[in-house]
Amino acid sequence: MIEALRNSFRLPDLRNKLLYTLLILLVYQFATHVPVPGVNREALNSVFNSEGAGLVNVLNLLSGGALDNFSVLANGVYPYITASIIITLLTPIIPQLEAIGKEPGGREKINQYTYYLAIPMAALQSWGQINIFRGLAGGTEIIQGFGTDALVTISTIITMTAGTMFAVWLGERITEQGIGQGLSIIIFAGIVAKTPYNLGRLILNSPNALYNVAVFVILTAVTVLVIVVVQEGTRRIPVQYGKRVRGRKVYGGGSTHVPLKVNTAGMIPLIFAQSIITFPAIIASLFPAGSVGDWIRDTFGSQSGFTYWFIYFLFVVGFTYFYTSVMIQNQNLAENLQRQGGFIPGIRPGKRTQDYINSVVNRITLVGAVFLGLVAVSPGLVQALNGLLFPGETAAGQAANPALVISSSGLIILVGVIIDTMRQLEAQLVMRNYDSFIRG
Repeated sequence: MIEALRNSFRLPDLRNKLLYTLLILLVYQFATHVPVPGVNREALNSVFNSEGAGLVNVLNLLSGGALDNFSVLANGVYPYITASIIITLLTPIIPQLEAIGKEPGGREKINQYTYYLAIPMAALQSWGQINIFRGLAGGTEIIQGFGTDALVTISTIITMTAGTMFAVWLGERITEQGIGQGLSIIIFAGIVAKTPYNLGRLILNSPNALYNVAVFVILTAVTVLVIVVVQEGTRRIPVQYGKRVRGRKVYGGGSTHVPLKVNTAGMIPLIFAQSIITFPAIIASLFPAGSVGDWIRDTFGSQSGFTYWFIYFLFVVGFTYFYTSVMIQNQNLAENLQRQGGFIPGIRPGKRTQDYINSVVNRITLVGAVFLGLVAVSPGLVQALNGLLFPGETAAGQAANPALVISSSGLIILVGVIIDTMRQLEAQLVMRNYDSFIRG
């Protein structure tokens, strides 16, 4: 990996791509320090020390520290990602969207619909996030005048929505002119930027610093190892191609395989489940206080308790199966194999092949789904372990949870982005080596 980076900086065009990517990330980090007008700093600090600090710290980590100042980028790029997931899931369900996707230029049209959906998603998340923060601050206003002054409310929502779209635009610039997938790189950089601060707080704010650091190191090492094994794990289905005779020549023949990944969905189910499980708290924040609303806010807005983690686990497992099913359906593996003259030995082409592929995918997805579910609830498991070992520690100690220095979902992002980016760099290097070989 180090050799690939060194070689990349030796080539002018690759060096320019890397420097351009770093420049965009620097601009993003500067923007995370531009606060929304009217932020109440005392109320904001009280949120980070409240019982809901677990959820707040995860959101802050994934937004690159933008929540520390309640920046214009406080929503990060997650409204766009959520909109993209929704459009992806709706495409095979709605015939009109599926037809558009198959037309020439249909992909661009689908992307345009995603942008349109991201705007109301960002506005809704802005409203809900501010109200959740106000609830965690004991009713104190996070934004002075928000909810009571129409002009302040509208301007704040527009500002935060524009911040989300600006972050998405920066991500697209990286994708087009830099290295890697832009949105993933931005989230990756945000996680890396906040890790030293979170680790320092883990050491300084906890009376059990040595224990927490040991748990952090062990948990990170084990999680990274399991992520690499599961993310790179594949089930290879053998495929045989029939021979075709044209005149005196024989075409085709031979055998290959179709690789089915254990975790086809990647970390998409984690993002989607996180968005959905916080949605009840966002809706409850729109209505006056009451016993039911308070229970919903306390359960789904504080990222604590057995009910929250159990529902989160079920959501992750369910979305993993659902998203994997949609991805496999979109690939039309059985139809493509039959069109190319390929078949799975012992399985008849057509529907039998599709049923066989679905059965294999369902079996291997169980491993990936349970893995993602355990990754998702690992902060809750560590929190429960801390409660058993140190029963006298206060609830505010959630901020010192070793699993939240880099959340497990954050680790999946880090590992996935590093692997994908290095593969792109290596592909670029191989292409340039072949190019120089041809010229020579």
